[in-house]
Amino acid sequence: MKEIKKEFKWFWAWNDEKEEQWLTEMAQQGWHLQSPCVFGAYTFEKGVPRNVVYRLDFKTVGKDMDDYLQLFADGGWEHLGAMGGWQYFRKEAVEGEAVEIYTDNASKIQKYQRLLLFLVVLLLPIYTLSLFNLGTTGNLEGFLAGFTGALNVVMALLLLLYVYALVRILRRIGELKK
Repeated sequence: MKEIKKEFKWFWAWNDEKEEQWLTEMAQQGWHLQSPCVFGAYTFEKGVPRNVVYRLDFKTVGKDMDDYLQLFADGGWEHLGAMGGWQYFRKEAVEGEAVEIYTDNASKIQKYQRLLLFLVVLLLPIYTLSLFNLGTTGNLEGFLAGFTGALNVVMALLLLLYVYALVRILRRIGELKK
């Protein structure tokens, strides 16, 4: 019977290289990623320790997804699944060779720009919902007013976190441009 382990570990979108390194270290210990699940949840299967490299790319599902995955397969990359637009790939490491999906910073910048566009498009309904919610607070009384007020605080905190994430990704793009 296969030994399965589920792990929860949180990585921010601008720290994808740390996530790749962690997955590589897990494989070296004999824990091989079977699938990413929901944000921060990973399923591993116990096996022989292997020297593999994990790489992440950001690509949401679209008409060209089959061509996209075929391009990686042609390069020897195994697609393990997706989590929130992040595509997970694995490939055997080759001694003395850098195993990379993107060999130039321009391509890495495009990855983060795709992520940024996705987040900005996602931000619009969140921002609209928070504005609508703020507008209804004055018309409510009692418990509902308190609940809506608490929800406004949570929405404001989420919006601040969201803006912080956008700034960090923009900073990552700036680092790659240097």
